[in-house]
Amino acid sequence: MKEQQETANRPDNTAFTQQRLPAWQPMLSAGIVIPGFVIIGLAFIGIGIALFVTSQNIQVLERDYTGVENNSPCFKCSDPSTKNCVCKLDFSLDKLFEGPVFFYYGLSNYFQNYRKYGVSRDDRQLSGRLDNFQSPDEGCVPYQYDANNKPIVPCGSVANSLFNDTFKLYQIVNGARKLVPFDGKGIAWWTDHNVKYRNPSITPLKNAFNGTVKPTFWSKPAYELDPSDPANNGFVNQDFLVWMRRAALPDFRKLYRRITEGDYKNGLPAGNYSLEIAYNYPVLDFDGRKKVVFSNVSWMGGKNQFLGIAYLVIGSLCVVMSIVMLIVYAKFKFPDEE
Repeated sequence: MKEQQETANRPDNTAFTQQRLPAWQPMLSAGIVIPGFVIIGLAFIGIGIALFVTSQNIQVLERDYTGVENNSPCFKCSDPSTKNCVCKLDFSLDKLFEGPVFFYYGLSNYFQNYRKYGVSRDDRQLSGRLDNFQSPDEGCVPYQYDANNKPIVPCGSVANSLFNDTFKLYQIVNGARKLVPFDGKGIAWWTDHNVKYRNPSITPLKNAFNGTVKPTFWSKPAYELDPSDPANNGFVNQDFLVWMRRAALPDFRKLYRRITEGDYKNGLPAGNYSLEIAYNYPVLDFDGRKKVVFSNVSWMGGKNQFLGIAYLVIGSLCVVMSIVMLIVYAKFKFPDEE
């Protein structure tokens, strides 16, 4: 009886259950490992040089316009009591700033990754569900209802803190100002614009917001964010979508516009420029800073020296390790390898 039970519990006599399948494992020797380290190291060094040189060739122009310093052109606008303030930031280019040129705004010491801030939104509302227009999600508190108990649309801290500085760029030609055209189409993620965020299927869009109020910090409602383009209003507004995709780090920049049209499709020519800034967004209360960034890109993306340096360091370590292993092998090699 006991023998029958043992036989019943015994695995099948197959190559798989009895672990008789053919197997292979490399026999690592100095003749394989040392050349392998050399090849990997040289490959990494080559990639690192290509990445570093490419990154160095990317042009970047940054200008801080927080206005903390007395000699800053935006110092007069940094006072919170000053309303509708406009300041000008002048700069010069010694050579062609090759296009396409990307124009960003940057914020420092701004923690968009803070959890309570990040969850303060109503995704159902942002997907166009009218029920959530009248009854916003409780996660939006304290920006769920206004003082008169009217629902806020869009609700929550993320939407309420929408960046609202605006910019106009002029080239100074023979003393006259020539407007540089900005392209604001397609600056947000495709999935955000076409999948995640949707407007209610109501025409005109304004009617969907009946009985609601705009966020406290906003100067105009969502359906009037872009008077020049009716299709760029509501929850699919490009600037709104860019802001709603939160940054992971406290110092970040977000795409504002591209410069790809007219006389500037090949970039910004050398010369004098003036950036006109409608200064609205307060940052001094949390010791933040604001800046604008002009940049172009390459096949590897924007300027990023870290990736090239990382490849160079790892490649160099591989080569150094291969030399160390070669010395050790030559001095202490085992008799069976002779």
